[in-house]
Amino acid sequence: MPTPPRQTLSRRGFLTVGSIGLGSLTLADLLRIQARADLKSYAPIPAKADSVIHIFLPGGISHQETFDPKPFAPVEYRGDMGSIPTKIDGERFSESLPQTAQVADKLTIIRSMTHGEAAHERGTHNMFTGYRPSPALQYPSLGSVISHEYGPRNNLPPYVCVPRQPNVYAGTGYLSSSFSPFSLGADPADAGFRVQDLNLPGDVKEDRFSTRRRALDAVNEHFARKEKSDNIAAMDTFYDRAYSLISSQKAREAFNIAAEPAKVRDEYGRNAAGQRFLMARRLVAAGVRMVTVEYGSWDLHTGIVAGMKGQLPAFDQAYAALIRDLERNGLLDRTLVMVSSEFGRTPKVNKDAGRDHWPKVFSVALAGGGIKKGYIHGASNSTASEPDKDPIGPEDLATTVYNLLGIVADKELMAPGNRPIEIVDGGKVVKELLA
Repeated sequence: MPTPPRQTLSRRGFLTVGSIGLGSLTLADLLRIQARADLKSYAPIPAKADSVIHIFLPGGISHQETFDPKPFAPVEYRGDMGSIPTKIDGERFSESLPQTAQVADKLTIIRSMTHGEAAHERGTHNMFTGYRPSPALQYPSLGSVISHEYGPRNNLPPYVCVPRQPNVYAGTGYLSSSFSPFSLGADPADAGFRVQDLNLPGDVKEDRFSTRRRALDAVNEHFARKEKSDNIAAMDTFYDRAYSLISSQKAREAFNIAAEPAKVRDEYGRNAAGQRFLMARRLVAAGVRMVTVEYGSWDLHTGIVAGMKGQLPAFDQAYAALIRDLERNGLLDRTLVMVSSEFGRTPKVNKDAGRDHWPKVFSVALAGGGIKKGYIHGASNSTASEPDKDPIGPEDLATTVYNLLGIVADKELMAPGNRPIEIVDGGKVVKELLA
């Protein structure tokens, strides 16, 4: 096996083979999907977006207390939170989203999302895969499909979860574990934050032998799991890739949130929302194709006003900062930012001053990556209980997202048993959303 060129050696931190902080994704897996990238011709349709940041708000966030307030409805429907004007003429958001209201001219708000799954797990499955749950098959997430179709870029994992994989439906489904997400394993807002199994610049040194040994282990694992090969040139190529991934300064720097200026970290907010969203921006800027960020806990069956006011301000600051920062750095036009949840909340406030699960209508926010600016799509009715016009299902949203990325949503992938399955079944591109 060749010795790496002396000038490429680095004695500082490296990615660890095996655990690598990628859930079940190992460096050998990353090599395999990178090899696929070398052989494939991508973007059968023109891509408007290079990357996706998916902000997932678990629990089912209330549409009435965020993007679809009903200020003229009776109080039992309207709730006790007020609303404020936005930069979209005549449209209002919750009073707890003042900064988001000021970037609304960069956003598209879908107010007519709908599906029929009122259980958390089933609604989550819908929104991460574009499929209704099936007892026969678990479908892959958007991130895993992107990983399958495109592979790594700039020696970085194609799909990353911040701070960790939020649920099983954010995973690979019937696809190989090679397409699992890289999970940070820690919150970027924590003091002393570091990514699990990843040495950042300035961390503990590693000797040349250990680095080369880990690269060799990755190559051996790859060929053991794939097939035996007498092609020394092929093994040399994989060794070079392994060493490149392990020693990539760009990969280490992408995760080094401490390198951000204090002013920028303050702009996002020194809290979970702020530092997670900032990490997402760092990752897509470095070349990660898909970042899923989880924030908050929105299953507010009781005390919804207190629950929303306790969590929305941090989200509001971080989300508005993300949109401004992406635009300031020339990234917004090629980065699709999506804010979603598994469903919305009931039209009426319940006896415990909360709202219960409600999948019939809810809201999703989109920005960048080929999406219209300053646009409201669809509408709920006067009590926010069902779509009033232009309903969109999860399959339509997923198909539209794939289209923006240059992926044909009805392409067939191979499930176990050599069973061809469409990436999304029955969805349509919602052209009204596109710029």
